[in-house]
Amino acid sequence: MRLSHKLRKLTDPRIVLSAKQHLGRFFLTRRFVFGPDAQKIITSIDQRSFQAIYDRYAVENPGGGWRKYLDLDRWVGINLRRVKELDLDWGRRKHILDIGSGAGYFLYICQWLGHKPVGLDIDEVPMYGEMIRALGLKRVLWRVNAFEPLPVFEHSSITAFMICFNGHKSSMLWGSKEWARHHFPAEHSR
Repeated sequence: MRLSHKLRKLTDPRIVLSAKQHLGRFFLTRRFVFGPDAQKIITSIDQRSFQAIYDRYAVENPGGGWRKYLDLDRWVGINLRRVKELDLDWGRRKHILDIGSGAGYFLYICQWLGHKPVGLDIDEVPMYGEMIRALGLKRVLWRVNAFEPLPVFEHSSITAFMICFNGHKSSMLWGSKEWARHHFPAEHSR
């Protein structure tokens, strides 16, 4: 192969674009450069605000109830894994809608990484609202019902972890009809 042919390939825009994408993924990802880990995220949380919430709501054995979310190490770690599994720890920043945002740890990690998250939840557990405010997050109060459209949001990603409104653990579990276009119209996605 001639040297002139190899030099021409190096100036081919398709090759330059491909190289930028591959090198960008390696060098510009938060995974490699910043290495987000649970401890970095936990230390970024206002400890006095969290401690005040903890002192109001913590119990010795929270079981499966909402107080279990006061275990920062566990739940920040779980939500950081979710962020990484969804590749939200690198690449272009997104507008994220998280349905059933709870205590807000997933939203907080997304915000910490530079995304613009918003939570959608009901206001039945006072601790969740206090955590959302303490973490400086945006949450819209809304009850999600089958076949009813959601409010319009600017979003490029939608998440919903451990939701309880969809008949989980019952024979009434929502199927595709309940989640159909009425909830996520294509014209509102980006």
